[in-house]
Amino acid sequence: MKALVYTGPEAQSYRDVEDPVPAVGDALIQVAHTGICGSDMHAFLGHDDRRPAPLILGHEVAGTVLSGALAGKRVTVNPLVTCGTCEACRSGRDNLCPTRQIISMPPREGGFAERLAMPEGNLVVVPDHVSDAQAALAEPIACGWHAVRLARTALAGGAGENPAGARALVIGGGAIGLGAALSLKAQGISDVRLVEPNKERARYLAETCALNVLTPEEADDSGHYDLVIDGVGFAATRAAASDRAKPGGIIVHIGLGSAEGGLDIRRMTLQEITFIGTYTYTAQDFRDTAKAMFDGLLGPLDWVETRPLAEGQRAFSDLRSGQVAVPKILLTPDI
Repeated sequence: MKALVYTGPEAQSYRDVEDPVPAVGDALIQVAHTGICGSDMHAFLGHDDRRPAPLILGHEVAGTVLSGALAGKRVTVNPLVTCGTCEACRSGRDNLCPTRQIISMPPREGGFAERLAMPEGNLVVVPDHVSDAQAALAEPIACGWHAVRLARTALAGGAGENPAGARALVIGGGAIGLGAALSLKAQGISDVRLVEPNKERARYLAETCALNVLTPEEADDSGHYDLVIDGVGFAATRAAASDRAKPGGIIVHIGLGSAEGGLDIRRMTLQEITFIGTYTYTAQDFRDTAKAMFDGLLGPLDWVETRPLAEGQRAFSDLRSGQVAVPKILLTPDI
């Protein structure tokens, strides 16, 4: 099969590779679309030791099952594979499984390929009225859905707090931040603002997704918030989150842009600001996200651009240079 293989910093090769061999309980999937995630970009730039070359990246996948009990069904793929037996898995916090694996990270190759093998339990069947391109957004949105669920629980634990009446700020207009903003609204928090410095993307989000989009400068003057979600994860965005959270407020950190700097620990301590770090989602969060998408609670999900898998290197380069207004590029085999 053909695949886009990461071969070293800022280099990928579109080439023939061996077909995946499904293990017992796995399904073989014909990939329809795979989204480019910020973590893929991090690896592409050579900044992620967990993803050494050569490796097939990509974990935001939708496609059609070729083998097994779901053969012929269109599915969206939960890329996080867990043991199912540890304390975290048994308690419903399987995203914290100590032996968790995710496709696009050894030993599991990713979805920038024509075919992919995954455990059948990681697949959610897609209804006829949902396109493959929409279905491929389940994974990035699930990250935001999980973050919002954690934030709502923390808000509800505050004295006299009404989570539905919270004032929320999301930093970052990529798919993670956008997914968080849409999830906030779907989970009942309506007062949502989103910060996006790229002018083209900001205009696109305001016009296409009907969001209240602020520049970083406007966000600085917009007051304080019950909840701030950092969907970027750089020192500057952590500093902004530290500054914008109100006393007693909550910061949910979901971005993985860089590892250090930015948090104002003194202000967070003096003002009793809660910090929640979150990684991926539980299997139930993934299913809940998919259902919300299928039920239309997250909007038309039309904020994507589709490009051929063979042109993946150019897509990564365009994203890096800020030439892409849409929050998500999907790479598609054979178009």
